[in-house]
Amino acid sequence: MADDPLSTTFAALADPTRRAILARLAEGAATVKELSEPFAMSGPAVSKHLRVLERAGLITRGRDAQWRPCTLDATPLREVTEWADGFRRFWDDSHRRLDAYLERMKEQEDDH
Repeated sequence: MADDPLSTTFAALADPTRRAILARLAEGAATVKELSEPFAMSGPAVSKHLRVLERAGLITRGRDAQWRPCTLDATPLREVTEWADGFRRFWDDSHRRLDAYLERMKEQEDDH
């Protein structure tokens, strides 16, 4: 994976299984077995996804007696949000131009 944290986060988020795992962890901690249940894959395959998420800083894995619960760490997602917010002005401007265009079209239609 890339060296910068944002690229590492995007690479981890690129896989739909990993996004689903993060969505599940947003509901609370879970074991590998619990995280494996909705997927047609083995525990070791899910563990590989968890390692990618852990390297990206998106999850932490603890120890609680005999099980290692995984928990979400959304800090890297804040960096993604901040990066994406830089494009908000572009989209806001585009939507305003589209709204103005549609209003002109409606006025032309009303004039006919």
